[in-house]
Amino acid sequence: MQKWKKLGLIFNPRNYDCPDWMTNYAAVPFIHDFGNDKVRVYFTARNQSNKSLTGWADFNWNNLFGGPLSISKKPILDLGRKGMFDEDGIMGCHITKINNKSYFYYIGWNLAVSVPFRNSIGVAIEREEGGFSRYSEGPIVDRNIYDKCFVASNCIYAEKDFFRLYYLSCDVWIDNEIPRHKYLIKYAESKDGLNWIRNGKIAIDFQNDREYAISVPRVIKDDNIYKMWYSYRGSNESPNYRIGYAESKDAKNWERKDDLIKFAGPMSDWDSEMMCYPFIFDYNKERYMLYNGNNYGQTGFGLAILTK
Repeated sequence: MQKWKKLGLIFNPRNYDCPDWMTNYAAVPFIHDFGNDKVRVYFTARNQSNKSLTGWADFNWNNLFGGPLSISKKPILDLGRKGMFDEDGIMGCHITKINNKSYFYYIGWNLAVSVPFRNSIGVAIEREEGGFSRYSEGPIVDRNIYDKCFVASNCIYAEKDFFRLYYLSCDVWIDNEIPRHKYLIKYAESKDGLNWIRNGKIAIDFQNDREYAISVPRVIKDDNIYKMWYSYRGSNESPNYRIGYAESKDAKNWERKDDLIKFAGPMSDWDSEMMCYPFIFDYNKERYMLYNGNNYGQTGFGLAILTK
């Protein structure tokens, strides 16, 4: 059993004097590294046109709930040019080191016609002078014969000589009055973090007919066991996102163990209806979880600590 104690809300951009590109939301939070008790949390906000962009906020670890030390004045990347896969939105997912450079993996958004949107996965690479530049104006992972509609939120796990990719794959839009996507988590591999071999391998599948969305996987390894946290919705218990958990011995075949996760603490205004988009990390011999609350991150992100 994993017992997580909720520690509270850390950041909501509406509570601070933020730049114009960060007027609302702080979705899909994640951390790349720490330094001298300063932690930089990356997240995706929305501008006044409701388009997503990714930036960061720095915090003092010893005063996390005292507000940010600084906030990025500009997003990591500007929106793509007209017609590109990321012209309507950018949502950061993961940063990993490859050949001593940081690779920033993100979702690119395109508005669509018969369905609301289409997503693809892009990457930007760290520049020597600082910041990131797109590897290309096109996506590195897009829909194909195995991922029919779109691909999105992803996590990279680095092995000794290759990389594992866990990513959202949408195979169908349910044709209701308002089209509804149906997506789960699939698996791919790469030697360089850019060219990915896919064969349609499902990592996290639906557990019943009601489920229709599984997203934002996060993978770590403990004592030769691969562990994954993710968000899922459409379950019998709740129509809103909840945080799930799975384990694997080979990083490919996973067993869902959602019932192992329990949260303690009050249901506050910001996370009373939804908990989603977890990011798991260890610091000072403790395990923590960043996560979003209501409405997919509109109320900001908070923190929980593993107590058992």
